[in-house]
Amino acid sequence: MAEKGKLDHIEERLGAVEGGGSYAFANKAELCLVPDITIPLKFKVPDFNKYKGTTCPNNHLKVYCRKMRAYTKDEKLLMHFFQESLTGATVTWYTNLEPSRVHSWKDLMVAFIRQY
Repeated sequence: MAEKGKLDHIEERLGAVEGGGSYAFANKAELCLVPDITIPLKFKVPDFNKYKGTTCPNNHLKVYCRKMRAYTKDEKLLMHFFQESLTGATVTWYTNLEPSRVHSWKDLMVAFIRQY
């Protein structure tokens, strides 16, 4: 009987360590700022100068849009791949954006300029 109790205790602890089957990031769509994006088949992410938060955010947005000029009519694509032009704390800023507050490329630009 004591052995069964130990086994139950070990299973309970293991469940707690593993999260008990409920993972905070189980819904992958909730992790994305733009969850319903369609990426063109032959799309290749341009090489971006990474923004670190220490230069003019307006200039960074201009350079980003110029490199993404073939896709400027696809707001979702612009929003999704903007993270590829960021580094360091700016990536953290992007990943912590609340999707319910960023509905368009304009919303993202305004938030970026306000932050930096």
